Amino acid sequence: MFYKISEIDSKEIIPGFRGRFVHAKNFTIAFWEIEAGAVLPEHAHIHEQTTQVLEGQLELTINGKTTMCTAGSIVVIPPNAVHKGKALSHCKLTDTFCPVREDYKF
Repeated sequence: MFYKISEIDSKEIIPGFRGRFVHAKNFTIAFWEIEAGAVLPEHAHIHEQTTQVLEGQLELTINGKTTMCTAGSIVVIPPNAVHKGKALSHCKLTDTFCPVREDYKF
């Protein structure tokens, strides 16, 4: 299937986090636009995740270790890892989740 990212409906998942989602059989890709100052609360999930920063500065804490992620950074978050984040500027990210994020299907 073919998609144009800009034509996928955007959904606000938590305050300041708007995502566009593509769901395949075994994974989900999320294209995020995040407002400066938006906070991703601490959480964990069964999904293995990659987070690629395309624009901006994202402070990300995984299992208690905090790192500043900037454009060109990619992070692998293992399944069930406790993580949280904060957008220090407007950010654009691409996340990949495996297995599919059923909770992001609308």
